[in-house]
Amino acid sequence: MNYQSRAWTVLIAGIGMNLCFGILYTWSVFSKEIVASLGWSVTEATMPYTVAIALFALLMVPAGRMQDKLGGRITASIGGLLCGGGLIVTSLSLTPNGAMMGFGVLTGMGLALGYGAATPTVIKWFPLYKKGLITGLVVAGFGGASLYASPLVNYLLGIYGLQQSFLILGVAYSIVIVLCAQFFAIPPKEWSEQLAKMGGGGAKSNAAPVKVLQYETKDIFKTAQFYILWLSFAFTAVAGLIVIGHAAKIMALQGAQWGFILVAILAIANALGRPSSGFLFDKLGRPGTCAFYFGLSAVTMFTLNFINSPYVLAFALIIVAFCYGSIAAIFPASTAEFFGTKNLGLNYGFVFTGWGVGGVFGSMISSMIFDATGSYATAFMIGGVLSAAAAVMCYLAKPPKAQLEYRNSGVSM
Repeated sequence: MNYQSRAWTVLIAGIGMNLCFGILYTWSVFSKEIVASLGWSVTEATMPYTVAIALFALLMVPAGRMQDKLGGRITASIGGLLCGGGLIVTSLSLTPNGAMMGFGVLTGMGLALGYGAATPTVIKWFPLYKKGLITGLVVAGFGGASLYASPLVNYLLGIYGLQQSFLILGVAYSIVIVLCAQFFAIPPKEWSEQLAKMGGGGAKSNAAPVKVLQYETKDIFKTAQFYILWLSFAFTAVAGLIVIGHAAKIMALQGAQWGFILVAILAIANALGRPSSGFLFDKLGRPGTCAFYFGLSAVTMFTLNFINSPYVLAFALIIVAFCYGSIAAIFPASTAEFFGTKNLGLNYGFVFTGWGVGGVFGSMISSMIFDATGSYATAFMIGGVLSAAAAVMCYLAKPPKAQLEYRNSGVSM
């Protein structure tokens, strides 16, 4: 069997799956129509999205455990059924409580299971020297989904209305995600051994096999590296969402009324930041990649208060969004580097909770500061400081001592 071809098939399936899970980013389109057509309050229309985000972050830990125990195929299939099922439930009960239970609870749970299964499953099929690029490609699907999903939702709403649009998407996404999940599998022992022998220089490399200590989840909490990753993930999430969550308003303060166009461009920048950072991760290593992306974000955010041109400001916001996209590739790859891939699903699930905390507080901090001062100046400074702190921590961090000793020992794999 050509395991290399199989690996790329698994990768394509992971990207396709995440393109479906990007339905999360289309809720703003649904929300606008719900308020206009059904007369819900903005708070009622926003709550399903808020619940989905919260469950997405919180359930990444049990999702990781499921992936490690049951495998990516079963976990992602359940995620697909929940994700699509949530949309179907919403179509059948277009009330605030119905949408919260459907999109908020069921789709939010499905997102966690599917997203939590995709990256760990795919990364196990590739050698360590490609872990950054592969991770970036997988998560680029999630980040880039809004490029097609938002226009698609607009099209469906214009023709079929709210109820039928939810139903169509629910059925379609259930089918596509479950089909993609059938390509997921644990790499055969023979292929895993070949991957280990590739070392750091490719399939024909004469480099020594890369030996990786596979950490049990209970042991990662005993390392300083876990807390460095968690804090850095939270810090960079706060910094990025300060900008992404308020881009249109930030531009309006400069007198630019085309902020809605910039939002779409920021989505593209976010998606591009994922594979590009993964590629650099493999070439420069974690320290250099983190220093570049997080450092660039810090410098840019420090300059935002001194920019007077709306066009220069828009360019700066695009840079921040590009750097924010990098965290989706950097942190799972770093988790694999520090703790191995055997329990990556659960280990990364705990690291991912840092994003959840940062995601909740990032937008909230910006809103509170703006309400109190009428400006985002302080928020920009906070984002710059947090990005700089993440850059320093990740640049200086080294793999756990036990991991380094294992790699340098004569222990066989």
